[in-house]
Amino acid sequence: YRAQCPVRDPEEISGALINVVKHLGNLSYRVWEKMLEKKEIKYTPVILDPNTAGVRLTLSKDLTSIIYNDFRQKLPDPPGRFDVWRGILGSEGFSSGKHYWDVEVGDGTRWNLGVVRESIKRKGLFPLMPEGGVWSIELHNGKFTAKTSPHAFLSVGRKPQRIRVQLDWDRGELSFSDPSNNTPLYTFKDTFTEKLFPFFCTSDNRVPLKIYFHPCWT
Repeated sequence: YRAQCPVRDPEEISGALINVVKHLGNLSYRVWEKMLEKKEIKYTPVILDPNTAGVRLTLSKDLTSIIYNDFRQKLPDPPGRFDVWRGILGSEGFSSGKHYWDVEVGDGTRWNLGVVRESIKRKGLFPLMPEGGVWSIELHNGKFTAKTSPHAFLSVGRKPQRIRVQLDWDRGELSFSDPSNNTPLYTFKDTFTEKLFPFFCTSDNRVPLKIYFHPCWT
């Protein structure tokens, strides 16, 4: 006879950490994956990894946007979760090739976007600069800055509503631009030696950071 043994959903197990991206992966993401496999598309769809999210971030159900909260959520504290920086990583990293993704920043007033190396320190404060394993630009106090040492202030004529992040791992380049008018903002040039993950950070409790999905055929 067949034993009747109920199987509990992983989400019902208190405190359990699961691969939420795989567990909740939506149909649109799977379609994008198939298109990428066939090399029909250059755009890289980024799905956020909730197990890396800072405790003051609220993540949308489809894992594509974050917003800052003034309170700390009670969450499991795995080694991969940021505990001070209000950041989160993409679920997939890159160690070769060219990739780009667009982020809707809207009228947000404080955010940081870029990539981090896989081995980055997740606990405590660390510099959001290349020497800390982070290549990024920031909007803070109305000023756009490339997080170099020293910081490079960016001349931005019109405030972008969307930021394009473009990684060429093999050439060691990470570029930022305004896709609405193809205006370049800044390009980092470095030698990448390990896998890089998309990085998103916000301290704005009014306007979320949101991954923008759109078809971009080759």
